[in-house]
Amino acid sequence: MKVVRFCLKDYLDSHHISRYELSKRAGIGYPVIDSYYKNKVYRLDGYNLGRIIEALDCQLTDILTVVDE
Repeated sequence: MKVVRFCLKDYLDSHHISRYELSKRAGIGYPVIDSYYKNKVYRLDGYNLGRIIEALDCQLTDILTVVDE
């Protein structure tokens, strides 16, 4: 079975961006960003994803990956 996983932690760490900074850039609360960072999201929110990739100036494939579970 294929599963979508966030690799936001890897992206932020490699670009030296904190969760707090991303929260401010994207205008999304820190707890929401933290759940994406820790890959604890059960439903993807297209609006939040759009704000995150806009704030990071990246592609969706930079922060999401599909893996076999």
